[in-house]
This record gives sequence, structure tokens and C-alpha cells, in this order.
Amino acid sequence: MPVSFSNGRYALPQYPFCAPPELEAGTGEVHPVVIVGAGLTGLTLACALGQLGIRTTVIDDDDTVGVRGAASRGVCYARTSLEIFDRLGVYRQMLAKGVRWTVGRTFDDDTQILEFDLARDAGATLSRQPPFINLQQFYVESFLVERARDLGVDLRWRSRVVGSEATATGARLSIETPAGVYPLHGDWVVDCSGARAVLAEALGVRRRGTGTDDRWCIADILFDESPPVERHTWLRASFNDGRAVWRHALADDVWRFDYQLGDTHGRAIDPVDEGLIRARLRRQYGREVDCRVLWTGTWTYRNELLDEFRHGRVLFAGDSAHTMSPFGGRGGNSGIQDADNLAWKLAWVIEGKADASLLDSYAAERRSAALENIRIATRTGRFLNPESDAERAQRDAILSLAREHAFARALVDTGRMSEATVYADSPLNVGPDAGRPVPNLPLALPDGREGDLAQLMKWANGDLVAVVDTESPVLTALEARFPVRVVAAARLGAASERLAGALLRPDHYCAGRFAGDDAAGLERALVDFTGMTAAATAVTP
Repeated sequence: MPVSFSNGRYALPQYPFCAPPELEAGTGEVHPVVIVGAGLTGLTLACALGQLGIRTTVIDDDDTVGVRGAASRGVCYARTSLEIFDRLGVYRQMLAKGVRWTVGRTFDDDTQILEFDLARDAGATLSRQPPFINLQQFYVESFLVERARDLGVDLRWRSRVVGSEATATGARLSIETPAGVYPLHGDWVVDCSGARAVLAEALGVRRRGTGTDDRWCIADILFDESPPVERHTWLRASFNDGRAVWRHALADDVWRFDYQLGDTHGRAIDPVDEGLIRARLRRQYGREVDCRVLWTGTWTYRNELLDEFRHGRVLFAGDSAHTMSPFGGRGGNSGIQDADNLAWKLAWVIEGKADASLLDSYAAERRSAALENIRIATRTGRFLNPESDAERAQRDAILSLAREHAFARALVDTGRMSEATVYADSPLNVGPDAGRPVPNLPLALPDGREGDLAQLMKWANGDLVAVVDTESPVLTALEARFPVRVVAAARLGAASERLAGALLRPDHYCAGRFAGDDAAGLERALVDFTGMTAAATAVTP
């Protein structure tokens, strides 16, 4: 049941509730992985685990995608997330349905002060994915639901966690359904339930952060004549009483507008009233605009972070682990990347390829990524909503100078676009270039097919990939004792020059580089990466 759109209305799929076996038995088997929450993060994690052959159960208290009766929520998917979706098998649907864009323009009222084109950055010439695709979140989630079904994921709708208890061997959940309450036991439980983080409070995991009084009105609008497909930002917009406005193109010729609100738009005035939306458009375009207002709402944001992303056998990902302002598209993309980071590590632990301590690297890497994203987004928030008269005077001076001077334009902050985090201090780094993401390079595959890095990692089926100069018995012998596939650079075609001597993680990150013909150097890197002792894994020539 896909999402459908006609006559300016969306119809979301409704997934049926199916009574699980535990309801009849009162107990049941222990599930290897239970994911709480079928949003972007939870569904991405479920698909990634399913693709690696890990049996996974997802529970969600709703029976549809997105939020019933609400907006399209997240809309901007960055290249790194698109590379992940390529590996998971949903990218082609996103590419066909979504809107690709590269150009962004920033205006101080009606004067353009900045322009960028993401097609000119280095990644745009290396990766097979575009810098961004805009697409309503419910479409992406519906694609992920269908993929999860294909992979055999157990999706349980209208199932709400009403009790939880961590144990030494997993966690016990109490699940409320239309047919009654039943117990659910998981060896590993991942909370992807969103900002409410249903398991965090029960387990005593603290959530710290600050709120904001920066309030925004959101509107999804269908125009009879669509504007250019560009990201536009207006600062000090006269048509919004001197406050900021964003405009993004979405699928179905729908446009997302975000209007920053002020104190005059308090509770006495409904800022999402369609008449007010049309009045803003009339002021902006200088005439009545032929359009249909599909949805309106308001949002504010908090910057919050859990003290720990791993609590024994319970892990937290996405908004359950961190929330941040959406400037630059950092919220949803961060959750998708959490899931990708966690999936292969959890699979390794379940399959006995690694000790559970490997999951500490998930907490270390993704908590540092969340801190970086919060820092960047907070700086943008302070520029858009100065917290003092002095900050506002400084911001306004920068904008005025940016109309004439290039140096001031570099100080204008409307949100640095989401990008993959470099794990500079990761415990898994074992050599030069470690902790850096590798773009989805087009390359030949070891079996002779044309493909890309995403397909290469699918071929490796969750193992590391070591790109060597020439395959030899000494090098390929490492495959018997480490979770690694050894591939000669020449078999990968033109991209081999960039990958030669690289030890690649399943999530497209470089674990380190070694001399491409150095078996001992690769062995040391694998020993360090897996945490084994060199004496126990010595190569016998």
C-alpha cells in the first residue's frame, strides 16, 4: 500500500495489526533484535540488519508512516544518507520520486547576498549519488517498510511499550496492543522511538539539553506555476515582518515554506491559519498566488543529548539519542547514519565476529557526531534568532555588510548542509585516513559486474574489504581468521587508485591505510581493528 497523491490530498497506507504469537502463549521465544519505533531511524536499522541476515522485530504504536494528519516532516536527504539507501535497495525509488537540487540562494530581504552550488564540491564528482534529494518523509518510510517486508523483518503495528526492564541477557518489554498486553524479550533492544525515548527514562538514562523560543510556522503548498528548483533562504524578509523564511521543492510539485515567527504571533493569533499563509505569499510575490495550501503547522526545537547511547543491551539511536535544530538537514540524516553505523556492529556481535565491546565504538562515534551536529546547528540558530540585543546588532551588521563585501558573506550562517562526520578519535582507527567517509565511487565488482562502493560492500556481506595491490596466498589467508574480504585493486577498475591500500568498513568508512603489498601491515591493522592479539593471529607463510 504505497502513499498516493491526487487532487491535492495525500492518502497514507494503513498497515494491519496482526496478533503476535506471544498473545496466545503468554510468553515466546527471545528475539535477537527488537527495534522500538518504525520511523526513519528504526526502519533504516531494520533494513540494514535484515540485509545482513539478522532476524529483527520492529514495534510501533501507529499503523502508518509519517505522523497521521501532520506534515511531511523531514524533507532533505544528504548524499551520505542516499549512499546508505543505495546499499539498502531503496535509493532508486527515492531518485524517481524526489527532487534533486544543488543550488542555494540566500537573500537579505529582496537582495541576494549568497549563492552556492553543491554540484561543484569534490563529492559531487566522486559519488554516484547527488548532493541532496528532497522528498516527503512519509514516502521514504513507505519505501523502507516495503523493503523491510522483502527482507523478512517482523513489523508489528499498533504496539506500544508500556513497561520495560533491562536484564543481563537483554531486555523485557511489555507491549500493549488492541488485543491485549504481552511480554516481548529481546537479546538486544534499540530505542528509535523519537524524542520521547520511551526506554531512557525507565532505565535511568539522563537526557540533557536546552530548549528555544524560536518558533516557526510550516506550510506545504501546491503551486499552479512552480518556482525554480532551488533552496532559497530569506533573512529579514519584509514579507515575514523582518524574520527568516525557507523554501524547498518537494515531490508532487509541492513546496515547503518555513516562516520564522515572532512574539506578535502568540497564542491569541493562529500562525498556521491559511489566510495568514496566503497573506505572506501575497506580500512576497506582490499578487494573489494560485496555489493550494496542503498542510500547516508549527514547530520549535530543542538541542538534547543522552548521557549514554548504550545501556548494557539497550541502545539508543536517532531522536531517541539526540535532538537538534533542523538547520542544514541534520536531524533525520543523523538518525539514518546512526542506524548504518550500528547495524554492522550489532550484526558482528550477534554472529560472534566481535565481542559486545564493539558496540562501545557506536556510542563513541555517533555521540561525537551528535555533539558536532548540535554545535553546528546551535550556531545557526543563534544567527537566525539572536539571544541578546548585542548579538542581534552584530548579526544585522553582518547582513548589511554582506550586501557589498565578500568578507562579510563568509560570516552569514543559514545552516551548513548535512555531511558525514569524520570520526577523528574513533577507537576503530588503525592507520592513515582512518575515520574518513569514502564516497560511493563507481567501480567494477570482483564478480565482473559494473557497480559502485555500495554494491562492493553488499558483495562483502558485512565484512571489511581490504584493497591490495595483488592477491596472494598470504593475503587471502587472512580471510580465514578475520571478517575481511581481500580484493586486488586492479579488479575494481578506474577507482582502484583511490582505494588501493585501504581497509574499508561496512559503512563506507576508511579504517586505515596500509602498503598494498604489505601482508604484515594489513594483519596488524586487522589485529588492531578486531582487538585480537597479534600472537594469537600470526600469519604462517
